[in-house]
Amino acid sequence: MNKKQILSDIFSHLEQELSATITAANNAHLAATDDQSVAETQYDTLAIEASYLAEGQSRRVAQIQQAKQALTQLVLRDFNEKTAISVGALVQLAQDSDENHWFFLAPAAGGFRGELQGKNYTVVTPTSPMAKALMGKFIDDEVELMVGVNKLCDEIIAVY
Repeated sequence: MNKKQILSDIFSHLEQELSATITAANNAHLAATDDQSVAETQYDTLAIEASYLAEGQSRRVAQIQQAKQALTQLVLRDFNEKTAISVGALVQLAQDSDENHWFFLAPAAGGFRGELQGKNYTVVTPTSPMAKALMGKFIDDEVELMVGVNKLCDEIIAVY
């Protein structure tokens, strides 16, 4: 799989999310400052709620911009059986080989799922339990991970 294309997909997703979040932040700001939002009684909290929403949306805009910056700084390199898994690796576990599913370790955009050339991938960040289980491992190493109350044991079969 082409990791540059995966990064391009992640950037496209972040751009769409950024656009929607900026629109939501602007709308919340307008609602907070609108003449119709002026409190008529002490129990009328529409303007306060809208300002909290605008602040939250503005924080999300900053988070997305930081994610884009972190991904821009990511140096993609090739991994092999002698290279320990770290950020930038594309990893497949034995249980996922039938479904052709991969994990891409990235500094941001955790949880994003994509599909490239018939192969599915999920982005995991270094703070996620899956990435913590994978980091520092090699091909053929066993990975143990708690998923809820269940313990997942699997083997790393491919790293790119």
